Amino acid sequence: MHAITVRPTETADAKGRRRPGPENLEWTEVPTPRPGPGEVLVKVRAAGMNRADLLQRQGLYPPPRGVSEIMGFEVVGTIAELGPEVSGWQEGDEVVALLAGGGYAEYALAPAGQLLHMPSGVDPVVAATLVEVAATVISNMDHVGLASGETFLVHGGAGGVGQFAIQYAKGLGCTVATTCGTEDKRAFCRDLGADIALDYHQDWAAEFKEATGGHGADVILDVMGAAYLGHNVDSLATGGRLVIIGMQGGTRGELNIGKLLSKRGLVTATSLRFRPAEEKAAICRRVEELAWPMYADGRITPAPVETFELPDAAAAHARLESGQVLGKIALTL
Repeated sequence: MHAITVRPTETADAKGRRRPGPENLEWTEVPTPRPGPGEVLVKVRAAGMNRADLLQRQGLYPPPRGVSEIMGFEVVGTIAELGPEVSGWQEGDEVVALLAGGGYAEYALAPAGQLLHMPSGVDPVVAATLVEVAATVISNMDHVGLASGETFLVHGGAGGVGQFAIQYAKGLGCTVATTCGTEDKRAFCRDLGADIALDYHQDWAAEFKEATGGHGADVILDVMGAAYLGHNVDSLATGGRLVIIGMQGGTRGELNIGKLLSKRGLVTATSLRFRPAEEKAAICRRVEELAWPMYADGRITPAPVETFELPDAAAAHARLESGQVLGKIALTL
């Protein structure tokens, strides 16, 4: 089979680091995997692209031990082969699959517990971009107990996670706030249901405090990490919960413990990729239970999807790195 692999870079940056760029991605021939116990082999029709793929390409987000070095966390396709001890699925079934890696390929291995039925009424290419986002948001909101009537803040509302989170929290009956970089993106988020849309180039924390009458956020979902840590703690309500799921703004920040104590706040961080298979299987069932019906009846609209042919993954990576993508990218075969 063919897959996207990463060619080592021959050049170093100013700090002597070798970080492969999009131009280092190659469409090459690799061995076709065979499913082991509890696994299926999926013939890939489309793979969803995520920002974590960019980090993995640069060597900053290696896969778990025993998982393919090939990028790709989510695919849509048909089951080509069943491994031993798999029940409830048949060859030829159309599926969405949540992966720990391996999706940028003609064939990908998936644990049977991380297969989902196709969501009703959703184009298959679009469906390839849904499960990673839905699983991330739902698992984290379950983790911190987001409830109706609470105030919810998500950073990067125009991205795939942000768009789902805005609509999901609004569907729960929350007051929803977000941060974005342009007025067009803020207007887009308001159309999705955001009550408050802030410019992250400005003093968004002060504006958020004013917009909530000093209450702050009961729950914050953060993709930035270190750069926003202080402002996020400032923005928490009493008893508020901060969930960090990304490190776009760095990995090391300063935490004012006194302020966190005074707010009786919680700071937690999670990663979907490194969870045990049984936990990811349970999360997939929650996605089918909660998210798929919301897509089917229109309570949640899928993020806009830009498409690239899988062999042209280099151009797709460059596009995502540009910061101009409003939603998600799918790689198609």
